[in-house]
Amino acid sequence: MTQTRTEITQEQPPRQPVAPHISSRQLTGIIGALALAAFLMILNETVLTVALPSIMADMQVSAAAGQWLTTGFLLTMSVVIPTTGFLLQRFSTRSLFIFALVSFLVGTVIAIFAPNFIFLLLARIIQAAGTAIVLPLLMTTTLSLVPIHKRGAVMGLNSIVISVGPAIGPTVSGAIVSSFSWQMIFVLMTPLALVILVLGILFIKMPASTRRIPVDVFSVILSAVAFGFLVYGISSLESVAENTALTVASFAIGLVGLALFVTRQIKLTRTGRELLNLTPFSNRTFTLSVLLIMIAMGTLLGTVVMVPIILESGAGIGTLAIGMMLLPGGLAQALVAPVFGRVYDRFGPRPVLIPGAAMLALGQWLYVTVDAQTELWVFMINHIIFSIGLALLMTGLLSSALATVKPQLYGHGSAIFNTGQQLGGAIGTTIYVTVMSMLAEGRLAQGSALGDALFAGAHTSFMIGAILATLGLLLAPFITVPREVRSR
Repeated sequence: MTQTRTEITQEQPPRQPVAPHISSRQLTGIIGALALAAFLMILNETVLTVALPSIMADMQVSAAAGQWLTTGFLLTMSVVIPTTGFLLQRFSTRSLFIFALVSFLVGTVIAIFAPNFIFLLLARIIQAAGTAIVLPLLMTTTLSLVPIHKRGAVMGLNSIVISVGPAIGPTVSGAIVSSFSWQMIFVLMTPLALVILVLGILFIKMPASTRRIPVDVFSVILSAVAFGFLVYGISSLESVAENTALTVASFAIGLVGLALFVTRQIKLTRTGRELLNLTPFSNRTFTLSVLLIMIAMGTLLGTVVMVPIILESGAGIGTLAIGMMLLPGGLAQALVAPVFGRVYDRFGPRPVLIPGAAMLALGQWLYVTVDAQTELWVFMINHIIFSIGLALLMTGLLSSALATVKPQLYGHGSAIFNTGQQLGGAIGTTIYVTVMSMLAEGRLAQGSALGDALFAGAHTSFMIGAILATLGLLLAPFITVPREVRSR
């Protein structure tokens, strides 16, 4: 099927997403290729958490420098994702998919042969650029092609991509690093990415309605300054005692940049030249969904980053055992997400979101009770409960967030939603690790053993996460989608 391109003048309103007549087989191929790409890329986001000590030893860099492999990834994501609302209108799904996969492949190959840390960091940045495009692309394509009364089931599958990927990343890296070198992580990703690229080229063939709109360069700069400095400020909280001025300056610049960015987008929306349309925030369900996804992603990434640290350094448990402990939670997410996607389609968000938020909070409160003597199977049970709650939340939120957003704003809505995810993940990871590290250092100074000190710090981190998750439970009942919207 050949692609058609419709050029629209700048004065015309934004395009309405077209739901072309395509076969169920082709639809499965399109969503499948995008979902596989997103899964691989999101898996890559946390796959280095367990491998970081090996990378630091091989590259002879400090922990602060090594952390930039994650910080740099998040920074790039936070800068690129806000532009995807514009990109999804300017370029076809097929073109963006190919660009994203090629970018990811280039970054992966550079990582395999990286001669030093700078090249490895560059590789992660290039990978992140592709990842930032694929996530909104998956959501927008699902919204445009899947009938709304079947959307919950498909979003349930999509939630596996977003939540299970980060959850099993440490499992995968733990298994690989314990048997091979950290480079093997990227070696194994390369053929998978190539296969997914071929699948996308074969299946993603549909009419595209794009418009030639000029990019507002000043908005791009403001977006990069706002989200880049905010994520950097969040990531630098761990070392705020040594870099107080830099951290404060990062937050100040980021907040000023964000205020200017928002003001400019509101102004440009009147002429249809905005980089990111903020109108979806006028909808209560959308706004609450973004807040709740930030809480969910913050507790997810904070937990999967901190748990391996306290178990390996505090309890002396090996990376492979830690990875296998986390695996059942990831599998549980994969099993329940499609089931509750169908529950959403039939009964709406509350029967999915309220139990999900309750289980997420329960999982965090159970983590509050662990210490250096806690058996590994207890961690596994806690993580399964937490993961099931996360799967329900992701399924309900992905479906609810954009259900009442106008179709022409799907691209912008998904860009906002995914930006919230990344900011939530960055904030959560920083809070968990920073609180744990600061309190552990105080305990060590008082003469406590390393394991006791780490778990004492983790106790407070989990307490903060549990309180935030409980706040999410209070928000969940207010997220509603009218029956007539769900039955369209």
